[in-house]
Amino acid sequence: MKKLLLHLDTDPVPSAFDQAVAYDSGVDNIITYGGVTRDNVTPHVHGMIFTRGGKNLKNSAIFIGGSNVHASELVGKAVKKAFFGPVSVSVMLDPNGSNTTAAAIARKVMTDYDIKGKKVVIVGAGPVGQRSALYFLKEGAAEVVITSRSLSRAKIITDQMKEAYGVDVIPGESRSDEAVAELLVGAHVAIASGPAGVCILPKLAWSGNKTLEIIADVNAVPPMGVEGLEVMDNGTEKEGIRFYGAIAIGNFKMKVHRAAIAALYESNNQFLDETTIYDIACKIES
Repeated sequence: MKKLLLHLDTDPVPSAFDQAVAYDSGVDNIITYGGVTRDNVTPHVHGMIFTRGGKNLKNSAIFIGGSNVHASELVGKAVKKAFFGPVSVSVMLDPNGSNTTAAAIARKVMTDYDIKGKKVVIVGAGPVGQRSALYFLKEGAAEVVITSRSLSRAKIITDQMKEAYGVDVIPGESRSDEAVAELLVGAHVAIASGPAGVCILPKLAWSGNKTLEIIADVNAVPPMGVEGLEVMDNGTEKEGIRFYGAIAIGNFKMKVHRAAIAALYESNNQFLDETTIYDIACKIES
């Protein structure tokens, strides 16, 4: 029986990237819909769960994507509600690639590196930064700071993370290069997870820092998110600090993405999200 993937995208046009990765993961056919919302998704789900039964349900799966992370998460909740007890298929939630990218960042940073007891500063409080914070705390980081240009905005996010996941993340303000440098005092790991084409971690902030051991950047669009970092850096040492660029992280992200898609077809009752996708990443050689 063929492996079918229902690709639900909150954007008007479903992502070609996500479809290409799915085919490379061994999916036989993809059924795609754009403009999906929590209000119109149920018939699509029923189309997947009522066409196959019993042990054959595991040959169908659902992928939820889209650039609006919150909207995609709402679709994910609606998909769960559309199932009927054991009549379900496995689901992967990876809006804007945030879950697989954050998992790749964490695993790359922890290549031959023990995060336990270390201080991590994440410059950029978007979905990738938030998920990365979860993973570092899960692995025993002593302190994780997540920053926004507005301290009040960062505090809203850390409060939301406390409510949703029960974790204590420290809010920080990164409105200037000097503020970023101050945040990195005593830090061991720095992550740049800001918008594409914006340098948010200038050399002023990290050069000469006495405690920094690793810096990683998810931005592949010039200028880099970290001044002095190259997109191909893969543990490259500069001034005693190991650097990881967006291509090195992205290559591992692709492995995680493909492995997660393949895992959907192992059973019909998995829900791969920001917590469970990381577990898959941990099984892959970085």
